[in-house]
Amino acid sequence: MRALAAGAVVAVLALIALLAYGVLFSGPTTSIASALAAGRRPPAPVLELPHLGADGTARLADWRGKVVVLNFWASWCPPCRDESPLLERWHRRIAQAGGTVLGIDVQDVTSDAVRFAREYGLTYPMLRDREGDSGRPFEVRGYPETLVIDRRGRIAAVVRGPVDEAFMKREVAPLLEERG
Repeated sequence: MRALAAGAVVAVLALIALLAYGVLFSGPTTSIASALAAGRRPPAPVLELPHLGADGTARLADWRGKVVVLNFWASWCPPCRDESPLLERWHRRIAQAGGTVLGIDVQDVTSDAVRFAREYGLTYPMLRDREGDSGRPFEVRGYPETLVIDRRGRIAAVVRGPVDEAFMKREVAPLLEERG
């Protein structure tokens, strides 16, 4: 009986030690959402992908110095279709002020994605992510999702789901006034 009680005490102490270790050494959370909620702008992850329907690759860093509306989408996604005209209007609006929309086509058939861009008259740059891996460091969980990157390459805002006019006015327009 004594051995059983001693074993239980040891097990409880081990559990308490494990919990204490987890609390002491887990460090602060590093999620994008928690950083934004704390008023910080985390650096955007590195991103390099091939152009959609063209040769070569591009990196997110190629747009450093611009405000980038980074939109993860797919042609098979109905909300992506719904938000596309708004993104194109905003791309044209912000281009003269040092901004761009950058589309990332994800898990899609290339010909379908190219047809989608043509059908909606999308003129902003598009990159292709066949496997969908590029969204992981941006914590993308579904489509569409949009992150707004400031001129210094930091994430300033995120919307999980389709963007709307209010989001663009609230999150994108003020960044165009900021200097890098």
